[in-house]
Amino acid sequence: MKIITLMAIAVLAVTVSCKSKKAVPVQKETGAVEISVPFSGKEYRSDENNFRAKQVGKSPDLATSKKIAFQNARAEMAGNIQAIIKRVTDQYTNQRTVGSAQEFENKFEELSREVVNMQLSNVKEIGEKIFKEPDGSYTYWIAIEASKKEVFDKMDQKIANDSKLKLDYDKQKFQQIFDAEMRKMAEEKN
Repeated sequence: MKIITLMAIAVLAVTVSCKSKKAVPVQKETGAVEISVPFSGKEYRSDENNFRAKQVGKSPDLATSKKIAFQNARAEMAGNIQAIIKRVTDQYTNQRTVGSAQEFENKFEELSREVVNMQLSNVKEIGEKIFKEPDGSYTYWIAIEASKKEVFDKMDQKIANDSKLKLDYDKQKFQQIFDAEMRKMAEEKN
């Protein structure tokens, strides 16, 4: 009888123990705290129509924290735009017979840097959040956006003004590849 009573108590203790573990939040169990990052929603991610970036800057000076965040966001966006243009250029030259493929690709890369630099002066701010830290410093979050259409149009305009590139350029084919890469990037980000 004692053995059955002891077994019943042990089963009851295990059952109560298991139930209480499931009800204990991770924070109480491990000390971990979930952090909410500003501008994490879908509307702040690049999609097939816009390049977007979000970044943060921290400084004892509010204006400096904003400059840091904006510079970081622009650098992130520039990298994303250049990566897309590089993939588009690679696919485009592989699908078309271009006189000197290497020269064509190099010229496209040079133009893409110019376009990215021009485009980054036209980015639109789509969100900002400012936090005053306990130590008196500021944390500034910013989200920015650039239109895919504007990036493409500037690239197209630059190509049209270059007589060598213009000879081997099929705007419709280039735009088709560009649009496909933007869709692919949007799917990867979501």
